[in-house]
Amino acid sequence: MRYGIFALLLACNGLGAETISGRIVAISDGDTVTLLDSAKQQHKIRLAGIDAPEKKQPFGQRSKEHLSDLVFGKVVEADCVKVDRYKREVCKIIVNGTDANLQQVKAGMAWWYRSYAKDQSKVDRSAYAAAEQEAKDAKRGLWSDAEATAPWEWRYKDKVR
Repeated sequence: MRYGIFALLLACNGLGAETISGRIVAISDGDTVTLLDSAKQQHKIRLAGIDAPEKKQPFGQRSKEHLSDLVFGKVVEADCVKVDRYKREVCKIIVNGTDANLQQVKAGMAWWYRSYAKDQSKVDRSAYAAAEQEAKDAKRGLWSDAEATAPWEWRYKDKVR
C-alpha cells in the first residue's frame, strides 16, 4: 500500500523519479557519464544540479579527471529525476554513500547549476550552494582562475561567434 501511495505522489508531482544501479564505464566530461546496468543496458547520464567546464574550457580536462577518480569503474546508484533534451537521464550519482555531483562542486570542478535548482530537493539546493561558496572562498579548482567563465556563458559566446 505504501508503494502505491508513493507512486501516486510521484505522479502527482510530475517527478519521473527512478533509481538505476550499475557500473560507470565511461566519463564524457565533468558532468556526463555512462552507466552499464545489470541487464547490460547503457545509460547516458547528465549529473543533476551541476555544470562542469566544457572540454575546451580551462579546467575542463581536470574536471573530467576528478569525476573519473570519483566514479569510473565503480558501482553506483543513479537517482534520476528527468530526461534532458539530448535524451540523457539527469541524475544524482551516489558512490559508496557519497554524492559525486556535490563532490564536483566542493572540489571546484563544477558550478552549482542554479537554473535547474527547482529539480533538486531543498536540502540539496542548500548543500550545493554552500559547497560552491566554500570552493569559491578557498579559490579551489576553477575558482583559482579570476576570470572563470561559467559553461552556460561560454556555450552562449561560442554560439554567437
